Amino acid sequence: MQLQFNTFGNEKQKDVCRLWQDNDVTDIVYGGSKGSGKSYLGCSLIFGDAFTYPETHYFIARDSLTNIRKFTIPSIHEVFEHWGIGQQYYDYNGQDNYYTCYNKSRVYLLDAKYLPRDPLYARFGSMQMTRGWIEEAGEFKEAAKNNLSASIGRWKNDVYGLTPKLLQTCNPAKNYLYKQYYRKAKDRELEAWKRFVQALPQDNKRLPAGYLENLHRTLSVNEKQRLLFGNWEYDDDPSALIDYDKILDLWQNEHIGGGRKFITCDVARYGRDTTKICVWDGWRVIAYRTIKGASVPEVAAAVRVMMTEYSVPASQVVVDDDGVGGGVTDTVGCKGFVNNARPMEERTPDGKQTPNYNNLKSQCYFRLADRINQAGIYILPNVMSEKEVEDTVEELEQVKQRDMDAEGKKAVISKEDVKELIGRSPDNSDVLMMREYFELNSPVVSTARAYRPQVRQRRL
Repeated sequence: MQLQFNTFGNEKQKDVCRLWQDNDVTDIVYGGSKGSGKSYLGCSLIFGDAFTYPETHYFIARDSLTNIRKFTIPSIHEVFEHWGIGQQYYDYNGQDNYYTCYNKSRVYLLDAKYLPRDPLYARFGSMQMTRGWIEEAGEFKEAAKNNLSASIGRWKNDVYGLTPKLLQTCNPAKNYLYKQYYRKAKDRELEAWKRFVQALPQDNKRLPAGYLENLHRTLSVNEKQRLLFGNWEYDDDPSALIDYDKILDLWQNEHIGGGRKFITCDVARYGRDTTKICVWDGWRVIAYRTIKGASVPEVAAAVRVMMTEYSVPASQVVVDDDGVGGGVTDTVGCKGFVNNARPMEERTPDGKQTPNYNNLKSQCYFRLADRINQAGIYILPNVMSEKEVEDTVEELEQVKQRDMDAEGKKAVISKEDVKELIGRSPDNSDVLMMREYFELNSPVVSTARAYRPQVRQRRL
């Protein structure tokens, strides 16, 4: 059987085809927008191999079988039609969800949704596959990707001299793809066996007339940035509490005046976590320090040095009181911030009320999100390193509402979930969030820009 994959002038698809034949490359990410030919490419590469090498095994994984049936299978049969492959050359088992080719090769359609009984996706660990494709990888957790990747290269690769290959197609997403592929490729730090190929709708020469114009008319601003322009820095997750542009404005908001001085400190609890100490002049961040691997006495001493340098009394210092942070609080004699404490009363025009948050941390993060969206914080440009600025932006993008469609108390996603997404503890955003404690805990109204609670509406 002779098969020809006609890319119709899509040079980015040709690049991936060349990488598919490159024995030094085993991990390829292709994506960046809608309409860039991701599904057609994946179907062509997987079934091209399946029809070429007898008795080999492949997988196509997606977040649900429903989406595979609705969106992937039509693309598979579109490829078959272009190749002139009739039903005599394959059989589809709809009960167990796999294709068997005439040469006894198989392509398995995998449901990769999260299962509470299998949080690490161990169900994929025993599979023996030749190669595989993850479609819409932006919807995947890293553990799912890792276990799927571990299954390839285990079935007749040695017989045909086939290098294990994992193809991931996606739209821009702020999961592991952003940090491990997009950012590393941008910084020229991508590992030698990986490749990232950015694709845009303009690369696909077979788009229907009016497709791009319709995207311009129907997509929101954030969606256009991600799905039309391939901008990986934007996140249109409706649960995100802070607008991306407003995060970038933090270093431009020179209109924010000074006021009372405060210090917030988030103390490292585990090996790679870092201690962050932030000095505030009203709602201006005027000093910032990162400490790695310091003991409790060393952190306490560093806080005291900054208290003296900036004339901040202990009553205007708050330290994360969870874990070892309690030792710093006791040593300094300052206030302690307990993340899981009950939410505090908020002052309102008609008195005081206790808002419907699940804990103090969520309350302060919701308030911080609204304040940032109102351009109410200024971080002096010279107080953070370039790396600290990048990390702060990334962490604030992960301030998201948990279970936003559920009834009950409002909460932000857990630190553990954020760690999984960005690969580290969100210490920079936590130390900023803690500043809201003084707005809740002090009878004195700050001279900084007044906080005006806003009713957040779900973005559709």
